[in-house]
This record gives sequence, C-alpha cells and structure tokens, in this order.
Amino acid sequence: MQEKVLKGKKNGMLVLLLVIVLYIAAIGGVIGGGILGSPALLVPCILWIAFGWILLLGLKVLKPKEALVLTLFGKYYGTLVDDGFYWVNPFCTAVNPAADTKLNQSGDVDSGAGKNLAKVMLSGGVEAQVGSSSGKKISLKVMTLNNSRQKINDALGNPVEIGIAVMWRVVDTTKAVFNVDNYKEYLSLQCDSAVRNIVRIYPYDVAPNVDTTGDGVADEGSLRGSSELVANRIKDEIQSKVDFAGIEIIEARITYLAYAPEIAAVMLQRQQASAIIDARKMIVDGAVGMVEMALERLAEKNTVELDEERKAAMVSNLLVVLCGNKDAQPIVNSGSLY
Repeated sequence: MQEKVLKGKKNGMLVLLLVIVLYIAAIGGVIGGGILGSPALLVPCILWIAFGWILLLGLKVLKPKEALVLTLFGKYYGTLVDDGFYWVNPFCTAVNPAADTKLNQSGDVDSGAGKNLAKVMLSGGVEAQVGSSSGKKISLKVMTLNNSRQKINDALGNPVEIGIAVMWRVVDTTKAVFNVDNYKEYLSLQCDSAVRNIVRIYPYDVAPNVDTTGDGVADEGSLRGSSELVANRIKDEIQSKVDFAGIEIIEARITYLAYAPEIAAVMLQRQQASAIIDARKMIVDGAVGMVEMALERLAEKNTVELDEERKAAMVSNLLVVLCGNKDAQPIVNSGSLY
C-alpha cells in the first residue's frame, strides 16, 4: 500500500467560519419561522441546528512534524503530513495502533492524555498506557529508543550486559500503521533481536582465533575495542528488519557494556594478572639491559676482573635488586673479595 498525501485540504478555517455563520443564520431562521409560522423556513433551520455540527468533525489541526493517517469506512483515505488547519470528510477516522505506546526516552507526540493511567511494561523498555483517550497523530520527529540492558553470551560464551540507544523516525506512515500491528513494539523487538545476533559474533575483548567478519580469517574485532563497528552492524541489522514498517534507523550507539556480575570479579582478576605479567616483562627486559651495560662498562675500563662464577653472582644480585618488589637490603663484605 502506497502512502497518499492529501493536499489542498487546508481550508479548516473557512469551513469553521462558514459553519458558525450558518448556525447564526439557522437560529435567526428558527426565530423568524416561528414568528411567521413558515414550515419551509423552520424545518431546514432546525435540521441544520441538529446535524450541522457533523461538519466540525472533519476539522483537523496538525503541528510541525506530525501526521494523521485517515480511513473512510474501513478503506485507506489518505495521510495529512504538513502542519496546518485542515478539513476532510467528517466520516474519516484517524488510525494509529501505537498511539498509547510510549518508548523509553522517546519524543512521542504529547496528545494530552490523563496523568492517572494504568501502565503496562512491554519488552525492551516499552511502556504502554492503558485506558487513555489520546489522539491518533503520528510523530515524524527523530526519536530515541533506549532499550533496556540485555544479558547476552559473547563469541567465547562469556555473559555480558549491553545496552543500546537507537535514533529513529517514521518515514512512511502508511507502512507503519497498516503493515504491522504496533510499529513501536515491533521496533523494540527488532532491536532486541539485532543486538543478540550481532553481539554473539564478537568477544568482549580481543581473543585469538576468533572470526568476527565471516571471511574465515581470525581478526582482532571485539565489543570493547570495535564498539563503533559493532554499533553500525547493529544499525544495519535493525534497518533491514524495519523497512517493512516504514521506519528509518538514523543511528545506533552502545550506551552500556560490561561483563555480567557473576563473572565480573573473575574477569577483573584476569585483567589484573595480565597487566602484572606485562609490567614484569617490561621490568625484566630493562633489568637485563642494565646488567649487560654494567658488565660491558666494567670490561671496557678494566675496573675489576671477574671470572665466570663472580659474573654470575653479580648478575644474580643485580637482577634481584632491579626486579624485586621491595627495596634491597645491602650486605657489606668487609673481608677479601674471594
């Protein structure tokens, strides 16, 4: 079904003024018909007073970046997409199945619904308000869906928690209203599915022998180090699913990423151990270089002649001093060198 934009309908003010004038004339006609006793004047005026208000049902007011999808006796009539004061067929009905669904941190159209409403939490952080008398306008603004955090296993099977924020907007109101039951719930569910499909491809941190691109070659992709790439893949995955609903995904961003609480402490110890090993490696490399330099300088200046056993002892002592965690306690030899 193609979207049909209704044009040339911005005559709401003219119709409103005309109805008011006709009502004033009808009231005057009723009074005059009663005085003159003229049924030909009295009956049309009474009928207008009784049924003329029906024309007012066709008056529609739209603000910028709002749209209204209309049906007439069950058939698609057209869509109003521009701001202004409209008059359409008074028997047209506005349709928006997602009118009472509020996405978490979303810039939905404020339709003036009551404050004391029953609320039902749906999947993905979608909050539905039940029992409201809200309007059926569709927001064309860029809105933000901040989906709730999900616990997902990464490529190595480690549980991680991840949250995403998706910037989106409706670009085809007809598809959004008629192709899916509730386009907001549909979007939220597709976001959950896309996050799970993409996150399971990547390890949390760089890991050997993991292929994240599908080319059969191991790479260094990870959730922590390639967050922008992961977010773009999530965006593309969501977009491929919501085209059917007339929704455009503008941007997707990872807002939260961490190991799940049950393994967070263990992974922290692992990271600390890795950092300690790297630091020790650097210290040992530096200490060996300093020992080599000391031996070379002593040999160049003939400061002292050492046999292989004394060189080994000197190397051992220097490495203990340079690589130890605590300050060395020197022992002064007051006797012979040998």
